[in-house]
Amino acid sequence: MLIAGPPPIPASHKAARWDAHARDHLMMWVHTGHAHIRVAGGEHLHVPEGTGVWLPPGADHEMWTGSGSLAFPLAVPSRAVPGAPEQVTRFTVADGWRDRLIALFAQGAQAPGDLDGPAGDLLGVFTGAGPGPAGRSATAGADGCPPVPRSAAAGRVARELRRNPSLDHTVEQWAAAVACSPNTLRREFLRETGLPFARWRTLCRLAAAGEYLAAGHRVEQVAARVGFASRHSFARAFRERYGISPRDHAARSAAGDAASLRDGVRRETEEPAEVLGGTPGGPPTAGSARTSNGVGEDNELIWIYRGEVRARVGARSLTAKRGDAFWVPAGTAHETRLPAGSIAIPVSTVCTDCVQIPEPLSTRFSPSWDTYLLHCSVSGNTLLHPVGYHVRHIVGVFDEQLAIQSARTVPMPKDERARRAANDFLRRIGTDAQRATLDVPAEVHDSFRRETGMTFASWRHAARMRIARDLLTSGAKPSGVAVRVGYTHLPNFSRAFARFHGMAPRDWQEHEREAS
Repeated sequence: MLIAGPPPIPASHKAARWDAHARDHLMMWVHTGHAHIRVAGGEHLHVPEGTGVWLPPGADHEMWTGSGSLAFPLAVPSRAVPGAPEQVTRFTVADGWRDRLIALFAQGAQAPGDLDGPAGDLLGVFTGAGPGPAGRSATAGADGCPPVPRSAAAGRVARELRRNPSLDHTVEQWAAAVACSPNTLRREFLRETGLPFARWRTLCRLAAAGEYLAAGHRVEQVAARVGFASRHSFARAFRERYGISPRDHAARSAAGDAASLRDGVRRETEEPAEVLGGTPGGPPTAGSARTSNGVGEDNELIWIYRGEVRARVGARSLTAKRGDAFWVPAGTAHETRLPAGSIAIPVSTVCTDCVQIPEPLSTRFSPSWDTYLLHCSVSGNTLLHPVGYHVRHIVGVFDEQLAIQSARTVPMPKDERARRAANDFLRRIGTDAQRATLDVPAEVHDSFRRETGMTFASWRHAARMRIARDLLTSGAKPSGVAVRVGYTHLPNFSRAFARFHGMAPRDWQEHEREAS
């Protein structure tokens, strides 16, 4: 699929100073390029790529980034990170933390202030401890088990459970055994592993179960040996964790073609997850999985950064995978599901006064767009954005990609210059610039004839008709479609469409409705 490259990322500046009465910490880290922070007293902090700065509540500051740079500001509620630094602190972002932090940003953008549970392991970024669930089960160690807490009490409990996962003591009993309070034990597990105690124990049991199954033990024996009350509850938890039944895993292991369970982890549960809004909670961090439904007041653009999302938007069902982006129109009921390990980024929310989006629209962006789309999400969801930024910008970016995708079945030339001319035409289609005479060298015309079987003029006409067909199929009015593909008069467009597709625009729409 041909996709035009992204524009350059402009310099950005935080549009307001920090609220001196804020109760949130502010974590800013640099994904690409470099950023700057000026804190109270005039101290200037240069923040290079792969590093960040932690600001405690009320720390007055200015923040800006250079051209081509991307930084993520993340507000973190104090209640979510007990023991967080109380002074300005620098830190380095290990590679394993990058997706985790992006997932937390996505959640904060969707539901500001709702990071209490998911941010429980965030302080591990200072110590180098592994993050909580992100990507493909980042909580798992080399043996598939979740990480062992660093503190003495929780660490003793964790090590004992790894030795004997069938132990079924309550939190209160474990706390008494290690001489601490139950609440302290719970906090240590959540803060140092990103997991509640009960969930940590379940993952520990499932990791041990995978080893027993691979060694040839029967499913019933394994269920009892790792502490599950019944075979049924064990099989359900195993499938939710690894996406495969215990029996099938044992069979694959016996055949010698099973990778480690850690590498096979795709989700912690098959339950769907919120991606787009509606009920409180926002999109989950990568590694969790829930469901949501609702009706948004604004148009919402969602882009799949990792994994996939399954959604029903109005009457349409869709599965969006890595690189896909789609609009959920304002006022449209939707239900969304995000498997664990996936990250959906809310790129932009656009009010109906700015743009009307009558139906779900989707397109795909190549990986070369990743950093730019992350920049768009930061600009649209935080105070760190370029001067003159407006949400309509992302609408134009989306429309350009949609136009190029709509023409994907029209043969594209392979010659670099001809391909550039084709992309330039598709980006400008329907604009005054497109109506101007395209002056391209004779060699480009020759490339179109040789590689597509059409002259450049014939190719442009075919692309316009293909885009028009898709827009009409989606229910757009013929008059609007005519303008969109560069016709100033509807009759001229109708005649051209009928000659190309064999029927008038309205007849085409009726045909498509009957077919569906």
